[in-house]
Amino acid sequence: MADALNGARRRVLAGSLLGLAAGGGLLSLRANAAGRQKVDLQLGWLISGNQLGEVVAKKLGYFDQENIDFAIQPGGPSIDGVAIVASGRFETGQVSSSPSLMLAVSQGLPIKCFAVGVQKHPYCFFSLKKKPIRTAQDMVGKKIGIQSTGIILLKALLAKNKIDEKAVTIVPIGADMTPLMTGQVDAVTGWLTNTTALKVLGHERVDMPLWDTGVRLYALPYYATVQTLQTQAATLAGFVRAAAKGWIWADKNRDQAVDLLVKEYPNLDRADERAAAEVMLGYSFGEAARAQGWGTMDPAIWHEQIALYAQLGQFTARTPKVEDVITMEVLEATQAARRVA
Repeated sequence: MADALNGARRRVLAGSLLGLAAGGGLLSLRANAAGRQKVDLQLGWLISGNQLGEVVAKKLGYFDQENIDFAIQPGGPSIDGVAIVASGRFETGQVSSSPSLMLAVSQGLPIKCFAVGVQKHPYCFFSLKKKPIRTAQDMVGKKIGIQSTGIILLKALLAKNKIDEKAVTIVPIGADMTPLMTGQVDAVTGWLTNTTALKVLGHERVDMPLWDTGVRLYALPYYATVQTLQTQAATLAGFVRAAAKGWIWADKNRDQAVDLLVKEYPNLDRADERAAAEVMLGYSFGEAARAQGWGTMDPAIWHEQIALYAQLGQFTARTPKVEDVITMEVLEATQAARRVA
């Protein structure tokens, strides 16, 4: 995962951030000169199509309608977005995957998730038709190429399917697909939404989504500090309403949405982003979102995730409760605006 937790660093941060919280030192949402509330969204990665809906909402004035001065703050390998938001520097953030927030909360960081961009995680194991891996059991005896940050996901998959870890060979790899194409490994990992990286696999590609193996995680969760959620709930509700409108518009106007994205960030390749948008929007508006509105999440799935990570011994400080990790209040306050027609 692009923004996996650095455990030692976060544990050190936890103590100082909790001290800030106790002393009332966390920053609140700021008003700009025009009296609008300033909301910065801190990412865990560089700008991409993951922010398609937010860019649309900004360009079409949906944030302005909520009296919000909105900006996206890019992340990257050396930027710890969770620590930045927890410190109060920026108002809200987004990480790639739900376990990052569970682990951060378990280490004492004062944050909570209030909405989820993708209800069914697109993390996937890719193999080739000549040696396909279609089920968890097909992994037995195989070499699995995986980034160091994804090893815990492979362990979760094996534990969920009662497969001994010794039954597979873990091969550390980078982000490209070369080890699979050259036969060094039998499977590699990545996101189904990363269509550019997947081009090389062509029609020989076989997908086994992590979700389908029983490991149900959320992708692109939004979070804020507990203090911001308590004192600026109305502004966060406005942010969700605007973002929801942007994503819903993007879903219905895909070509125009990608045009707006590339206009805002000219370094992005339009053809690549258009292909990626087709997959991303399919995940953003899956069955759960179409039934309960964009951004929805299920506390039962969070409970399932926490229980699995506890089983794997990932919570070195304490095992958090669901109510420690998420709040449903913002979603409940924005239900009408999040509906998908």
